[in-house]
Amino acid sequence: MTPEELLAARDRIVPDVVAGGLRVLFCGINPSLMTGATGHHFAFPGNRFWPVLHLSGFTPRQLKPCEQSELLRYGLGITNVVARATARADELSAEEFRVGGRLLTSKVEELRPHWLAVVGITAYRTAFGERRAGIGPQDRKIGGARVWALPNPSGLNAHWTVGSMADEYGRLRSAVDSATPAS
Repeated sequence: MTPEELLAARDRIVPDVVAGGLRVLFCGINPSLMTGATGHHFAFPGNRFWPVLHLSGFTPRQLKPCEQSELLRYGLGITNVVARATARADELSAEEFRVGGRLLTSKVEELRPHWLAVVGITAYRTAFGERRAGIGPQDRKIGGARVWALPNPSGLNAHWTVGSMADEYGRLRSAVDSATPAS
C-alpha cells in the first residue's frame, strides 16, 4: 500500500459487516486509513483485534481482515461509532462521536444484536455521555442490546497487551455464551 493510496482513503466509508439478530456487534471507533483503502475492518497490521478475537474464543481460528464476512457465521458483526476513515482517532470531534452514538443507537435498534461491544472506552464515553464508564459490562442498554466496553485493540494502546485484551474479550464471550440460548 503506497502512502498515496492511504491518503486517498481519507474520509472513505467502509461498509459494516452486519446482519439482524447477531450475538455481538463489535463497534470500533472509526476506520483507519488502511481499513479505508482495503475495505476490511481492523486492517492495519499492528491492530490486535483479529488475534484477540480468536484468543478470547469468539472464533475457532484467527481470521484475516479480508475474511471479515466469516464473522457472520459466528453471529458476530462489525460497525464503527464514526464511519469515516482517518489516520488517527484524535482527528474526530466530540460532536462526531455524539452524532455517531445516535446513529449507532438507530442501527442497533434496527439490527437487534444481543450485545453491543464498543471497542474503545473513550469513544463510548464521548458518544454516549458516560464520562465515568469503565471497561466491562455497562448498566445501560442501547437499542435493547446489552453493552460492554472493551479496550481498543490498536497497537497504539500500550496499556493493554494481547493477553490482557484476550482476557477481557473472553469475559464478554463468557457473558454472551451464558446469556444466549443453545441452538
